[in-house]
Amino acid sequence: MLTILGFTMIATFLVLIMMKKVSPIAALVLIPALFCVLVGKGAHLGDYVIAGIGDLAPTAAMLMFAIVYFGVMIDVGLFDPIVRGILKFAKADPVRIVVGTAVLAAIVSLDGDGSTTFMITVSAMYPLYKRLKMSLVVMTGVAATANGVMNTLPWGGPTARAATALKLDASDIFVPMIPALAVGLLFVFALAYVLGRRERKRLGYLSIDEVAETVTETADEKVLVGAGTGARKGTGGGDHSAAGAPSYENEDGETFEGLDPHRATLRPKLYWFNALLTVTLLTAMIMEWLPIPVLFMLGAALALTVNFPHMPDQRARIGAHAENVLNVAGMVFAAAVFTGVLQGTGMVDHMAKWVVSGIPDWMGPHMALVTGVLSIPFTYFMSNDGFYFGILPVLSEAGAAHGVSSLEIARASLVGQPLHMSSPLVPAVYVLVGMAKVEFGDHTKFTVKWAALTALVVLGAGLLFGIV
Repeated sequence: MLTILGFTMIATFLVLIMMKKVSPIAALVLIPALFCVLVGKGAHLGDYVIAGIGDLAPTAAMLMFAIVYFGVMIDVGLFDPIVRGILKFAKADPVRIVVGTAVLAAIVSLDGDGSTTFMITVSAMYPLYKRLKMSLVVMTGVAATANGVMNTLPWGGPTARAATALKLDASDIFVPMIPALAVGLLFVFALAYVLGRRERKRLGYLSIDEVAETVTETADEKVLVGAGTGARKGTGGGDHSAAGAPSYENEDGETFEGLDPHRATLRPKLYWFNALLTVTLLTAMIMEWLPIPVLFMLGAALALTVNFPHMPDQRARIGAHAENVLNVAGMVFAAAVFTGVLQGTGMVDHMAKWVVSGIPDWMGPHMALVTGVLSIPFTYFMSNDGFYFGILPVLSEAGAAHGVSSLEIARASLVGQPLHMSSPLVPAVYVLVGMAKVEFGDHTKFTVKWAALTALVVLGAGLLFGIV
């Protein structure tokens, strides 16, 4: 019964958010609460939720201060050179823009943190997608899938969890997987090219004058939309110089602007300080000098103090990013209800045992393949902790009984990460859809099929190379 209720709860949640019948936060709270009562353990709901919140509180703290930190870095212009490079490559061609999104997401993913990746990628690419009227779910889907492949880095989380759960060395798991993961990343780039071709076909070959001929300023975003080689007049009649903006020239000599080069928050004199601070922060994350939440707390406090020494300016920067902080933190704590009920009621355990018991004996020698296939839905429907610490040891034991090494099982378990990064239980995905102003349901409907296909490509490459 718990198995059926567990799968039903997950299915109900996904259907409701994809049909946009209820917001993700409400669904994450109300649906598990209802099923907790149906299981007959409504009296323990409070205990389950508090336990879930306790597990996710460090993640929420990390995301809150990471958003503030990288928001400040975006404000002060640290990532403007990246934007310039991507814009110069992208021109007004949808194909280049989508491929550029995949490349940027993959590069930034080297820091091992999904939230960081999504904040930088969306900040750089959102103005292009918005002004060229391209599909924003293409941006979120490509970014999430590219990040999912790169999430297998030893400091990204899944590899370390697999190593811990099976008492293995993380490098022994990851290094042999590099060829398969490289194939997966190349597939993401090819997918980006195909999706870009689709966008080009839908929109046609674009010129900047066709898309935007004025400078648009909105209340929540100030972005130079289009400009000639000199200054243009905005709708309000003021002149805006294009000099120094993150921009590119197309074949006709027109330029297209990204971030506002005249925003008051720019700190060009502190560029190298901010660059060094960010490199130091990322190094400290990789080397695990301190817990990640502590690192971002220290980094955010230092970035605010040095770049904005006056209190009103600090309050203004915090206020500017408060909406993202509230949305993400709220989603994390709402997800704590979902995971708390799944684990507290025992539904996760029963679901795992049911799946493992359904594996026929003749598939025993192929447990690595079975693990790879199961990792795709399992890491989507539950947290990485639940899969790697709850299910992976069971799969490893089943494989060992048929002569399959735990290393093969561990490598295969990484296959599902491209889809995992779009799971409703991953806090970083709410940073992605929130900053991109995309409905989570729309992102899910678009991304799931491509991310699952990417995971299968990684698995196929692993089998081909004899890695799993």
